Parts: sequence; C-alpha cells; structure tokens
Amino acid sequence: MADVVRKVEYFKVMVPNKAGSGGKYLAALKEGRVNLLAFTGFPRAGRAQLDFIPQNGAAFRKALRKAGLSLGKGRVVFLIQGSDRPGALEAIAAKVGETGVNITALNAVAAGGRRFGALLWVKPGDVSKTAKALGAR
Repeated sequence: MADVVRKVEYFKVMVPNKAGSGGKYLAALKEGRVNLLAFTGFPRAGRAQLDFIPQNGAAFRKALRKAGLSLGKGRVVFLIQGSDRPGALEAIAAKVGETGVNITALNAVAAGGRRFGALLWVKPGDVSKTAKALGAR
C-alpha cells in the first residue's frame, strides 16, 4: 500500500504543566463524542503544549466551547499513513528536504498490522511547498 499524506487541521493549546490539565480537554472531547486522528502533548517553557488533530474541526471547537475551555487557532499538520517498512520516514524527509523546507517536528509510530502513522509539521509559509512535494490531498 502506498503512503497516504493528508493536510489536516490541528489545534495547539497551552495549559499548566500539572496533573489533570490535559485531562479536562480530553474529557470535554469524550463528552462531545469528538474523535481524534492524533494527539500529542509535551512540556514547553514551564507549561505544556497539547496538539489536538480532530477528525472534525467544527465538532472539536463546539465541544471545547461548550466546556468553557480555551482553544488555539487552527493550523495545518501533515498526517501520513502507510505500510511499515525500513526507510519509510527517510523517503518522506528526503522529499521535504529536496524542496529546501526545514521540518519543524516529525512524530511517528508503528500502528500494528505492519502499518505506521506520522505527523509532520512545517512552518505555515512552507505548507504549500511541502504539500506539493508529498502529494498531499
């Protein structure tokens, strides 16, 4: 199976870096029956950055508003899915590198069943060039 690369919307939220801060957001999404394509969180500058990649951006925004939770501006990340194999990420990074675009972040995981998934971030001004290089839809 060929890799599938999609431009998807993600939302960055900064929260206190303490137990339970992110759980409030996840609980609101569960209550709103919002499915996530991906989620990542990590410490940043004394706080925690949460990146939510929802299947439905409108439902995501509605669920957080209903819960009274703050919401960052929507941005673009590339969601990559494909058959797990040696060199899968190298081929992707090489395509982006050939354009002169610097990758901001890249997270990947083996998904079982010989599949992998990855999230690739670039600066907003590099999204179009990256999409073209990766054949993103």
